[in-house]
Amino acid sequence: MTSLQRDRTFRILLADDHELVRRGIRDLFSNNPRWDICGEATNGREAIEKVLEMKPDLANLDITMPELNGIEAAREIRRIAPRAKIIILSMHEGLQLELAARQAGADGVIVKRSVAESLVQEVEHLLAANISDADDSIRDSINNSVELPE
Repeated sequence: MTSLQRDRTFRILLADDHELVRRGIRDLFSNNPRWDICGEATNGREAIEKVLEMKPDLANLDITMPELNGIEAAREIRRIAPRAKIIILSMHEGLQLELAARQAGADGVIVKRSVAESLVQEVEHLLAANISDADDSIRDSINNSVELPE
């Protein structure tokens, strides 16, 4: 991490249809003075609008939201804000979900039951470094080999 990155405040968008979950994540993230919650959304469509408006460094998306789910929102956010990092939160775990999320452009998938420790670590990791060429080639392989469930 460069000294510029160490001194920088990162803008984070929270998107979840449950206010209690958003509040918990907001409280969790408030422990890091370099993380600014720049906005919140209650559905996937609103998350996309907030990304356009607020230009966050990271979008934290619930997988099951009304209007557009987290995977659909991630796909559109990746298109309109290719440099933004994207984390998807899910109650479920599994390789198929992880592959579908990554194919849509997510940089990470966190299972909600392990959210506190894992989410903070994943955000720190994604905001500290750029995705490497190796990760890009893995993403390309996933994009070419996985079909999303309908």
